[in-house]
Amino acid sequence: MADSTTNPAVNGTSVDSLKGTFDADAQAAYNQIASGPVAQNVKDQSAKTSAEFSNLANARQTPSQPAATGQPLTHYHSFFSELLSWNNPRASSIAYASVVSLIFVARYLDVIRYTFKLTYMALGVTILAEVAGKTIVGNGLATQLRPRKYYTVPRETLDSLIGDVHELINFFVIESQRILFAENVSASTAAAVGAFLSYYLVKIVPYWGLALVATTLLFFVPLIYTTNQELIDHHLKQASDVVNSQTEQLRQVATRHTSQATEITKQYMGDYTHKAQQMLRGRSASPEISPKPAQSNLKDTDFPQAPKQSFKSAEGAADEEEPLIAA
Repeated sequence: MADSTTNPAVNGTSVDSLKGTFDADAQAAYNQIASGPVAQNVKDQSAKTSAEFSNLANARQTPSQPAATGQPLTHYHSFFSELLSWNNPRASSIAYASVVSLIFVARYLDVIRYTFKLTYMALGVTILAEVAGKTIVGNGLATQLRPRKYYTVPRETLDSLIGDVHELINFFVIESQRILFAENVSASTAAAVGAFLSYYLVKIVPYWGLALVATTLLFFVPLIYTTNQELIDHHLKQASDVVNSQTEQLRQVATRHTSQATEITKQYMGDYTHKAQQMLRGRSASPEISPKPAQSNLKDTDFPQAPKQSFKSAEGAADEEEPLIAA
């Protein structure tokens, strides 16, 4: 009887059976893993993440409420508001992780240098493949991999991209003006405090550190507020009531002191007016001062006596004494 190990038919049959058994076991293992709780959880999370990104993309709509000047806002206002509100937590967390990763990449990786390195390595591979293929086979390998038609950017895609960049630039321009002119006092106050702290922190913290801190605050402050909204609103209301009460007390004190100062001023003005009127009345009622005659040491005996006879009798006597002139 021939040995079965030397029979090619038997060996082929056994190999095929082993291969079929292996394929069946691999398929069963794959089905078990694919239908297991871990795989199902991964599928569910992937579906939820895709749905949240779809919701985030659909949120890019122009807000119905315009700016204080009446200008319509950009659709990026709704997009960033939806992103930072954490209504889609998976999309927001992925966006935060992406921004942080970019900050660390820009800090610890020389992106421009590695870009040049990747460029010359890729070009070197394609050049060697093309030269080696033409030398050995007679046809370059890069030529065989070359597409029949080079890829071009459609005009619609370019127009859409330019429109998005235009809207994004206008978003930053409009928001900077709204903060500058205090359209939202809270946002302007937060920006002022952030700029003040950054002015001093930049002396000890590098720029990438400031970017990391700003990104963390920008993403997690709304999350903290949303999670503890009732408690934060309660304390904010209490602080607002205290500030309003103190402001009212200061207003009352200022009003009281102002009224007292006004009354005192009126009293002094009345006193000064009365005194001025009395002084004017006393000056008008006093007699006029007449000049006194100058005193002299002369006496009446120092002058000759006046004639006692009348001027007429004296004239008649003078006529009698005159001699008569004969004609």
